[in-house]
Amino acid sequence: MSQLSGASAQAPLSWPLHEVLFVVLDLETSGSAPSTGAAITEIGAVKICGGKVIAEFQTFVNPEHSLPAFITDLTGITDQMLSRAPSISSVLPEFFDFLGSHKETVLVAHNAPFDLSFLKSAAIKLGIDWPGYSVIDTARIARYALDPDEVRNCKLSTLAEFFGAATTPNHRALDDARATVDVLHGILERLGTFGITELRHLQEFKQRRTRRTLD
Repeated sequence: MSQLSGASAQAPLSWPLHEVLFVVLDLETSGSAPSTGAAITEIGAVKICGGKVIAEFQTFVNPEHSLPAFITDLTGITDQMLSRAPSISSVLPEFFDFLGSHKETVLVAHNAPFDLSFLKSAAIKLGIDWPGYSVIDTARIARYALDPDEVRNCKLSTLAEFFGAATTPNHRALDDARATVDVLHGILERLGTFGITELRHLQEFKQRRTRRTLD
C-alpha cells in the first residue's frame, strides 16, 4: 500500500479563514479508545470553504467484532448494519483521498483528540503515515469564545442548539459532522468580532488557556 506523506508543511497560516478548505469530521466507534480494542464503525465528514458545502463523505466501517449493547442503544447502529460494511483497510485510503492534502486542508472535529486517536491508530495498523494536518477543535475553541453565562456546557448538542444548527446531533457520524459545521460557522462569526480573520489567528487562539471546564 502506498503511504501518504507525513511532511510537516501545513495549510498556509496567512490564508484568510473564508479561503481555508475545512473538512469537518465525526466518527462513531465501538468503544471509548482504540487502546481498549474499540474500532471505528462510521465516518462522516463535510468539506466546506467560504461557508459553503463542497462535498460530503459517509460510510459504515466493519469493526470486525460485535458491538456492545450500550453502543447500539446510543447510536442505533447494529451488528447487522455493519456486517457487510467495508473494512477500515479499504475505507481509510478512500477517506484520506477525500480529505485532500495536508498542505491545503484543515481538519475540524468536536473533541478532536477522540476522533484523531482512532484515525491515527488505524493508520498505524495499516502502515500509512499520518499527514501533518492542522486541526481545529470546536469544543476547545468554544470554551474560550463563549462566556460561561451563555451556555451551560460545551457539548455538541448544547452548542448546536445555541448556534441554531440546522441538524440536531444524534450520535450518527454525518449528522454530527453537519451540526459541527454550523457550530464552527457560529464560532468563526463570533471570533470575527475579535479580529480573528486568518488561519494563523485561529491557530494562535486555540492555544490560549481555556476559561471554562467542559461539563
